[in-house]
Amino acid sequence: MSFNIEKEIIDVDDTVILYLNATSMHAIKVMDQVINKHGESVENIFQTTYGALKVSSLIGKRYGTKVELSRGWAYVLQPTPELWTLTLPHRTQIIYTPDISMIVYQLELVPGSHVIESGTGSGSLTHALARRVAPTGTVSSFDFHEQRVNTAIEEFRSHGIADIVTVSLRDVCNQGFGDELNGKADAVFLDLPHPWLVIPHAAKAIKSTGLWCFFQFKNTRIKVRRILCIKVCS
Repeated sequence: MSFNIEKEIIDVDDTVILYLNATSMHAIKVMDQVINKHGESVENIFQTTYGALKVSSLIGKRYGTKVELSRGWAYVLQPTPELWTLTLPHRTQIIYTPDISMIVYQLELVPGSHVIESGTGSGSLTHALARRVAPTGTVSSFDFHEQRVNTAIEEFRSHGIADIVTVSLRDVCNQGFGDELNGKADAVFLDLPHPWLVIPHAAKAIKSTGLWCFFQFKNTRIKVRRILCIKVCS
């Protein structure tokens, strides 16, 4: 499946959004069987507040279908970056849609843009970047945490955006983005504790007309979000 291409029919291995209401929705991978905690293969039954769903019953249904549950109903939706942000498994603190919208706008991204992102984190922003630069653009995403990188690679492959997004294990503060990206980026996005350490490396990667964006979230008694975008002037 692909987050970037509309589909009509649900297939095996699709990720779908089970929408119960505005405050309750779940991302589900459509599989007949799952492995339980004892290592046994069992029928894939997903429990919701409205009752159990036999996941295999979704195969062949149309996206947007209303499915009956024992204590109500739900809608089965094709995922979008916005819905994925609301349902994804949190590996890190994530960026939400209001901030994502501002970031994408301020970076002036268009189809065909080449953007660098660090760090990958839970991939919330990455999905939105991939949709914006598709079909001919690229997202080069970096993270220093090996397990997060491996999970993200598999997730992006499953979501059909691996042809747009590449994920690399790298400490960009010390190692930069690699010589192969020098002068290639239309935009650089940094969501790091100390983004100023990356500025010398970002300066090599970004085009003379590019944009940098720095995001900082301070989880103190008063939560503060800062988004700073800077236009490069040659």
